[in-house]
Amino acid sequence: MFRTLIFAGAVAVVAHAGFASAAELTVKMRNQGAEGPMVFEPSTARLKVGDTIRFIPTDPGHNAESIPELLPVGVAPVKGVMGKEVVLKLTKPGVYGVKCLPHWSMGMVFIAKVGDAKLDPATSNKVLASAPPLTKRRLTAAFNAIR
Repeated sequence: MFRTLIFAGAVAVVAHAGFASAAELTVKMRNQGAEGPMVFEPSTARLKVGDTIRFIPTDPGHNAESIPELLPVGVAPVKGVMGKEVVLKLTKPGVYGVKCLPHWSMGMVFIAKVGDAKLDPATSNKVLASAPPLTKRRLTAAFNAIR
């Protein structure tokens, strides 16, 4: 009986530890940050499947929405409302890209590498080819940071 209780307790601890290992990253939507105007802070992250990203509208006039080409296959895109918090649950490994639509041309982007995923060069080239100049510069820096 005693061994059964110890085993059950150990299973409960291990099961609870599995749930506790998921992390939440807070990303601020800022008018001015360390990288200049109109930024997500931080602008990149390396995370695990099961983690969550919480985009907080620290300054007014921002949203957070998926960059369609930078989303793992089968993951539902997010499209936040202006000035509202957005929560993104990372359900699959891959590269997740998020932008502030009103400030896309100013390079307001966030990139996360989830798990051991690799950034597909064809995908990154496609996104960069259609990006405005400042966005292209910030995306290139973000892609380099997650490699």
